[in-house]
Amino acid sequence: MPSTVIAFTAAALACMAVSAHAERADREKEIVVGADRLTADDANRTSTFDGSVIVTQGTMRITASKVTVREDADRFKYYVASGAPVTFRQKRDKVDEWIEGSAERAEFDDRNDILKLFARAKVKSNQSEITGDFISYDMRRELAEVSGAPPGKAPAADARVKVIILPPKKPAAGKEESGREPLRLKSDTEVK
Repeated sequence: MPSTVIAFTAAALACMAVSAHAERADREKEIVVGADRLTADDANRTSTFDGSVIVTQGTMRITASKVTVREDADRFKYYVASGAPVTFRQKRDKVDEWIEGSAERAEFDDRNDILKLFARAKVKSNQSEITGDFISYDMRRELAEVSGAPPGKAPAADARVKVIILPPKKPAAGKEESGREPLRLKSDTEVK
């Protein structure tokens, strides 16, 4: 299997960084790519997976109609996944939560560590959700940009960015956050 498959999965892991850290153990698990067809063009350093593409690695799962991986002369890779829609799901590291997302197209540039989600883009976790027509995440600078249109295009009149943030869960009545009963102070008559 071409080495570009391994690199594609690393890019998929980058998708998860948009809202939280992905399950770290996934990076050491085997990568499985299923598709109806694979065209590997070694002369042009391009691999194309086409038809019901499913990429899994540990808890991470990506689905797309088509995934194209191009490698430059310095062995950096550029990934384009398209679908109706492209979806991804992965467990967050050290918590019992999942990160999910979708877009019509996803692009990842591993030279610059930048992920871009185009057209009806959405990333959500148990605690929040971000939607817009375009989401870009620069992993090196930990900078996310969400807009109603990709750069250089005018947003539609009704294009809006939406962020939903759920407040943290409150502890049950009479319990501290740690789950322990609150400390009860003794009255003056109880102290001897």
